[in-house]
Amino acid sequence: MSCTSRTWICLLLVALNLGGCELIRRKNEEPPKTKGPRAVARVNDVYLYETDLSGIVDNRTSREDSMSRVTAYVNSWIRKQLIIQEATRRMNIDEAEVERKVLDYRYSLIGYEYQNFYIRQHLDENISLQEITDYYNTHQDNFALKQNIVQGTFIKVPRTAPRTNKVKDMIFSKKPKDLEELRSYCLSFSTAYHLSDSLWIEFDKLVVNSPIAEIPNKIQFLKTNPYYETSDENYLYFLKIDNYKISDNVSPLEFVKEDIRNILLNKRKVELARALEDEVYENAVKQKNFEIFDR
Repeated sequence: MSCTSRTWICLLLVALNLGGCELIRRKNEEPPKTKGPRAVARVNDVYLYETDLSGIVDNRTSREDSMSRVTAYVNSWIRKQLIIQEATRRMNIDEAEVERKVLDYRYSLIGYEYQNFYIRQHLDENISLQEITDYYNTHQDNFALKQNIVQGTFIKVPRTAPRTNKVKDMIFSKKPKDLEELRSYCLSFSTAYHLSDSLWIEFDKLVVNSPIAEIPNKIQFLKTNPYYETSDENYLYFLKIDNYKISDNVSPLEFVKEDIRNILLNKRKVELARALEDEVYENAVKQKNFEIFDR
């Protein structure tokens, strides 16, 4: 872009921010009768006018951001025009095919936005547990585990932490008081922890950054170690496995429940989008808004 063009854009933006008047005109505004729209850039005989910059910046945008946006847009426009003109010189362009693609692209943009608007208005996001369970039972082949998962407890504490000899007893205790004490201990002293609950977690994620992560045969390890302690130079590691599922087996429902919910929501979105197209088409047929002529 020439220095003159940069100066012109800069002056436009300064006037826009200081004066509050819109020198970059909206596309639906008429240029002044005494003067046509000002050219901002040119590629051979194709011009970019100030009116084409409508909407790129507004009064709320800082001068620096405005200059950056306009400069980026103008540079991008120049590059695209150069490619278009080079392509026109070098090859035969099927203008009809281009127009069809432009129409398809326009439909994709506008149709996509309207479909999203329609879906936001009509989508019922309430998915019952029964719907999730029914889908799970019908499509279990789609939910094979890709990793080993567990329910259990994992605690990593520094060697210097107090009462480490009591951690195992707290882990195995069923008393609410001891479980609360274990939670408090983990909050105070552990570097990483996960306490047993109904949630399933990937075994590799549970034991990451511990010597257990380096064990080569994790399937055999899970089968033979309901409880395991180990250490390294700085930390002690405590692991208790309450339940496990091996990769390639069917995932438990709890582990894939959120995935199924998203699947069902996406199905509803697809159905709504299809229903919208059908509704618009049927209404147009009734009102005779279109016709197909004989060829």
